[in-house]
Amino acid sequence: MKSLTNHFLIAMPKINDSLFSGSLVYLCGHNDDGAVGVIINKPSSVRMNQLFEAIDIETPKRFSERWVLLGGPMQIDRGFFVHTPVGKWQSSIIVNDDIAITSSRDIITGLSEDVDETIKTFATIGYSNWIAGQLEKEIESDQWLVVPSDMKILFDLPIFRRYDAALQKLGISAAHLSAETGHA
Repeated sequence: MKSLTNHFLIAMPKINDSLFSGSLVYLCGHNDDGAVGVIINKPSSVRMNQLFEAIDIETPKRFSERWVLLGGPMQIDRGFFVHTPVGKWQSSIIVNDDIAITSSRDIITGLSEDVDETIKTFATIGYSNWIAGQLEKEIESDQWLVVPSDMKILFDLPIFRRYDAALQKLGISAAHLSAETGHA
């Protein structure tokens, strides 16, 4: 299977896991060793202003009401920022020329100083991880639909609209999804 880095995974109704049910996952990395991504449509109980306040920085107005997302079950005690542009931060994984995921505190300071709002971002608590071959098996068993990512869905749409917008890229409505699948 070709790399699915920079793609969305759309959870199918047959996924019986409370965290992944109804999830839209952004894949930040996918290779022969496995895959890493973050759920981008499920809010946590934490607001972004709490991240700024934790390091004594005034919260920029554009982040004051935003939720931190539940990125997945791995490292749920740690925050991650998916952002564009890539920038130069202490601890980032480059997804592509436009997008990176950063876990270092210096991005919070950078966001507080970004008066022109050039950085588009969202924060997650935790991330999602698949071991080698696991994601491919889940896709083959119709647990996920795969679609190339879209910057507008990733950064501009409200979180509650992202899942349906990703489905629309495939010409599908959530009302037409079924937990029962088959193969011809």
